[in-house]
Amino acid sequence: MQRTTARLILRPPEPSDLPRLHAIYGDPATNTFNPAGPLTDIAQARTLLQGWRDQWRDKGMGPWAIALRSAPERLLGFGGISSHGYLGVERINVGYRFDRAAWGAGYATELGAAALAFGFDECRLPEIFALVRPAHLASIRVLEKIGMQRFATLDDVPGQAPSIVFRALHPSPASAPPGP
Repeated sequence: MQRTTARLILRPPEPSDLPRLHAIYGDPATNTFNPAGPLTDIAQARTLLQGWRDQWRDKGMGPWAIALRSAPERLLGFGGISSHGYLGVERINVGYRFDRAAWGAGYATELGAAALAFGFDECRLPEIFALVRPAHLASIRVLEKIGMQRFATLDDVPGQAPSIVFRALHPSPASAPPGP
């Protein structure tokens, strides 16, 4: 399902996005905080892309391919909400990865806000999570700007500081925590 924001086009990924996905996810700089590191070959990118397409087909959500409205032919990155297993259960997680040339322009914040709105308004999710490495200060600021709050930590990388788990609750009164 395609969406737009003030500056971005967000659409489900297509097979033709494979070269850009491989370029962005294969770039060591875009994986600075990814313990798994960059993709090493096009086959890994193909598997990742197919998994995203399967999520869109099966769950009606997944990472979007992201482009500027003013330049729809050039993908800046990928991101949105998708299903991930951590903290012992399957959770819906907001995540993103942008080409280095797109860093610092506020696109992650714009994408993150759109992903939360999509998850809450259209998918009717009660909560959405995000997982971030503690040294990734730019992503922590993005998650805080879009209204997510620190929820827990996850000791997911042996020998390193635990990741920070953020959470946003659906803004309806039904999702508010019980009062005193």
